[in-house]
Amino acid sequence: MHVRAERRGKPLVLVLTAGQRHEQSVFTPLMEGGAVKRPGRGRPRVRPQRVSGDKGYSSRTVRRYLRRRGIGAVLPTKKDERPRPRFDRAAYRERNVVERLINRLKAFRRVATRYEKRAANYLAMCTLAAIIIWL
Repeated sequence: MHVRAERRGKPLVLVLTAGQRHEQSVFTPLMEGGAVKRPGRGRPRVRPQRVSGDKGYSSRTVRRYLRRRGIGAVLPTKKDERPRPRFDRAAYRERNVVERLINRLKAFRRVATRYEKRAANYLAMCTLAAIIIWL
């Protein structure tokens, strides 16, 4: 399960993949879906100011995608990549919001143990858990 969350730790987008799939294969659907309500009037905000993720999302294609859309990347580099001089550690520490969200989702027994055999049913259970978290 791949999750895109807002800054306060509420889930915006849930995407399921097989266990052996890499995270970068679902990065674009995660970024294209979901919107955050603006304070006051106006259309919901689709594009975030910054994106933070773990080392699995660190690649040229992901960084190029973010740069083209004007989104800041707070992604640590892998061992085989050249280190980035402008890595914001304070912003990277806020990534724990997503980790705590995943733990809140796993508090629902059906999400944590994955009793459902079909992906559509499991995604439905994850969506129900996300709705309860939003309430």
